[in-house]
Amino acid sequence: MAEQDEYTIGRHLENQGISRRAFLKFCTAMASALALPPSAALAMASELPGKRRPSVIYMSYQECTGCLESLTRSFSPTLENLMFNVMSLDYDDTLQAAAGFQAEQAREAAMKANWGKYLMIVDGAIPNANNGYCTAAGKSALDSIKETAKGAAAVVAVGTCAAYGGLPLANPNPTGATMVSDIVTDKPVINVPGCPPIPAVITGTLAHFLTFGKLPELDHLGRPIAFYGNTIHDRCYRRPFYDQGKFAKTFDDEGARNGWCLYELGCKGPTTYNACATVKWNDGTSFPIESGHGCFGCSEPGFWDRGDIYKPLSAGLWHGNMAAGLGVAAAAGVAIGGVAAVTARRRQDNTTEKK
Repeated sequence: MAEQDEYTIGRHLENQGISRRAFLKFCTAMASALALPPSAALAMASELPGKRRPSVIYMSYQECTGCLESLTRSFSPTLENLMFNVMSLDYDDTLQAAAGFQAEQAREAAMKANWGKYLMIVDGAIPNANNGYCTAAGKSALDSIKETAKGAAAVVAVGTCAAYGGLPLANPNPTGATMVSDIVTDKPVINVPGCPPIPAVITGTLAHFLTFGKLPELDHLGRPIAFYGNTIHDRCYRRPFYDQGKFAKTFDDEGARNGWCLYELGCKGPTTYNACATVKWNDGTSFPIESGHGCFGCSEPGFWDRGDIYKPLSAGLWHGNMAAGLGVAAAAGVAIGGVAAVTARRRQDNTTEKK
């Protein structure tokens, strides 16, 4: 074990033939993903080489593998960079070559060797109604998560199912599915919701913990503020059309073809906190709204049970800066966005007159 403890990230990078320049680029990418200043990249480059690669144990429960699929498609930083150069992914029943008792032995060995230090990632909701649900290696999901979390330094709940219960928890919830934070109450839990989460958000959150050894700043739902600090509506490129009262009425009308706001087609962007509009998907290529479809609100609790996904938000649900509480639209028949736009223009005119 002494020899293993001395095997630092820096030594591992040297053995892999990774240059200092390449490592600095990696640190810069991590700092950028976390919205940290450039000085943070230098701090990472200074601190990381002397640290031992931390052990990571990835546990899957009631899930569709979409979150792990998303993680494997991260570009900055890539999963390969994290897995082979920064962390040691010691257990993942989907990615690992081992199976059966060999897989369980790997998990138990990693836990024993890194007790109190390893990072546990949980993917999927936890069935709580019957211990027979979601059983692997003769252990129920409930027993398994409790056993593995006991020696973890922190737990990352990846995906809406792990963070809030997600689809398994949706009515009528026959398995009694629940979220990770309801089961793990004596360890720090970081929620990274989304169905699935954005790849760079997953790896960025992992990189922060693995680099600094502490949790990033979290909001009231346990989400990293760096990625969940703003609504999608706040940063959406269609926001100017919302302020102008220009809304697509169908997915194939003139407004839709001209890129107008999708609010009236049920877009949940105004009440959904996520980095979709800024970080985007596929190495920053696009996100659902840019592809012509409104936001589902999948990074918020209970999104699946909120009724018709194509029904516009009511005035009482709107979270934005200008239009809260304005009620239903006025004479022109434009919904709440039109009222917001008129109000904003009047305020601007009044300010101009006073000058």
